[in-house]
Amino acid sequence: MKLWDKGSTIDKKIEAFTVGNDREIDIHIAKYDVQASLAHAKMLEKIQIISVEELQQLTTGLETLQQQLDDGTFAIEAQFEDVHSKIEYELTKAYGEVGKKIHTARSRNDQVLVALQLFYKDHLHSIIEQTETFFDTLLQLAATHKDALLPGYTHLQVAMPSSFGLWFSAYAELLIDDVYVLQAALKTVDQNPLGSAAGYGSSFPIDRTFTTAELGFSTLKYNVVAAQMSRGKSERTVAMALGSLANTLARFAMDICLYMSQNFDFITFPDALTTGSSIMPHKKNPDVFELIRGKCNKIQALYTEMVLITNNLPSGYHRDFQLLKEHIILAFSDMKAVLEIFNHSIQQVQLKKIDFTDEKYKYLSTVDSINNLVVDGVSFREAYQTIGKQVEDGTYSAESSKKHTHEGSIHNLCLDSIKAKFPKES
Repeated sequence: MKLWDKGSTIDKKIEAFTVGNDREIDIHIAKYDVQASLAHAKMLEKIQIISVEELQQLTTGLETLQQQLDDGTFAIEAQFEDVHSKIEYELTKAYGEVGKKIHTARSRNDQVLVALQLFYKDHLHSIIEQTETFFDTLLQLAATHKDALLPGYTHLQVAMPSSFGLWFSAYAELLIDDVYVLQAALKTVDQNPLGSAAGYGSSFPIDRTFTTAELGFSTLKYNVVAAQMSRGKSERTVAMALGSLANTLARFAMDICLYMSQNFDFITFPDALTTGSSIMPHKKNPDVFELIRGKCNKIQALYTEMVLITNNLPSGYHRDFQLLKEHIILAFSDMKAVLEIFNHSIQQVQLKKIDFTDEKYKYLSTVDSINNLVVDGVSFREAYQTIGKQVEDGTYSAESSKKHTHEGSIHNLCLDSIKAKFPKES
């Protein structure tokens, strides 16, 4: 069944190519199409296109389909082009002519738009909640390990003293920036497009304000052409937001892989969280963090894909939009899985004792030594040159850094202030 079927035949190769894997992908948005169809039916009754009795039948039918979705028995068989045709078919099978009325005053474009917007809203809320959980975990780790020193690096060269507390809380605070972007994406998709039909509105006296409230949107997309043009723009915005979070998580995962290596040897994890080699029995590989890094880099690539599919398309609907669904939907699944496994794993991190007497850390405190001279009245430029000469001629000793150090700034993590910054959902 196809919503656009007028009784003519279509080349089977064309049908297979145009349908693609929509049936499999549409399972992810089926509940939202049911939800939007119910709101639409209520609106049709309100404007007296259908009767109260017909609304009751449609409501019962849609609730039955929702129950099937909840218990996993709902399926989109090969005879259906997509979830929208499946739902209308089931309503028609159960209630005859009443089921055929559900499509009044809307288009399939309309249905896809609103279902996707509802999907994005729901899943962005979930991602933000998971991010907050991970944020709390990192702040707890920062508090627990605030006094554990860690070498800081610039250009991958030993630079200055840092701490595990700074490391954990740094990534926590970066997550706040990612939530700002996620919330911006959420605001973008929180606009009801239902009622735009094929992109040019409906001649029926529909009540778009009613469906906006019924579906829990903050506002509606007033201009029906703009509503249709939001297809693609919404995906680009969502992909950018997911990519921002993915960037933070990928960098954190890279740090972990680096710090687990024998050359750094700062942290480790229980054997149960690592994997081995098929030929090297000594290996303890951070595969979970490598996969996190890879999945997050894949998510970051999504924005470019969304741009290339939709860039420079003229106004109105284009079938290119069908290609946006699969990867943006699956990106949410990947991000949820990444946040869950990252939060689970990082709580089991084990810090190793770092030998700061090792030769490679000999110059870790040169900045403190310079600052000590400045505190004693030497100009910064002269102090810098003095310590620089000691480094160059091999006479530098870290003892000159003992008088004053910046350990206060290392341990003053301002964790309460960072926690207070986390944006709460209104």
